[in-house]
Amino acid sequence: MVKNKLRKFAEINSFSNVIQPQSQHALSRFGYRGGWSDRFFKNNNPLVLEIGCGKGEYTTGLGEAYPGTNFIGIDIKGDRIWKGAKYALDHGLTNVAFLRIQAENIRTFFAKGEVSGIWLTFPDPQSRKSREKKRLTSPAFLERYRNILKEESPVRLKTDNMGLFEYTLETIRAEGHIIDYLSYDLYSAGDIKEPFVREIRTYYERMFLDQGKKIHFVKFFLKSGQAAG
Repeated sequence: MVKNKLRKFAEINSFSNVIQPQSQHALSRFGYRGGWSDRFFKNNNPLVLEIGCGKGEYTTGLGEAYPGTNFIGIDIKGDRIWKGAKYALDHGLTNVAFLRIQAENIRTFFAKGEVSGIWLTFPDPQSRKSREKKRLTSPAFLERYRNILKEESPVRLKTDNMGLFEYTLETIRAEGHIIDYLSYDLYSAGDIKEPFVREIRTYYERMFLDQGKKIHFVKFFLKSGQAAG
């Protein structure tokens, strides 16, 4: 297993669709903040992020479904990113890339108003109270998102964890954000406005469904406000 991880780490160093700002090979050419679409993707298409992308199933799935949108999967685990990045390269998904960073540092890598949507797919619920600030839907993270999202751009969360889902809904309501759609049982819901939200499934989602767990989903918009640049 250790050898396999080392092989993957070595391979992603050569992947053209993986940016690792902490690595020496990327430092000299990293300068995409505020210009990801034109400088990296070489187009003017909207940019959407999957934060905590794991193996990148959603990033690549959305890339296939929406060739006119650029997608970046963000995770700190290089051996996880490897799978999605390799899939994207093998399938010619030129609108898909991966950024290996800590999610807390997201504002360093994206400019104000640069992002047109954020997906949070089965993030670590960080269940302990002492880890609340680490939750990807905590007030601190929502403020980070507001700093990089264009006005009226959605945040979407899929999770099997009821505690995280309820926490997220409470945070959204307490801060005055706007819920566009929510479901406590996504796969039993009737009409749903979100294309591909049920068709694209992560490794963990398939595992949770096999275990009979319900999948929760919410799409919301952050309230307008003066965010720092």
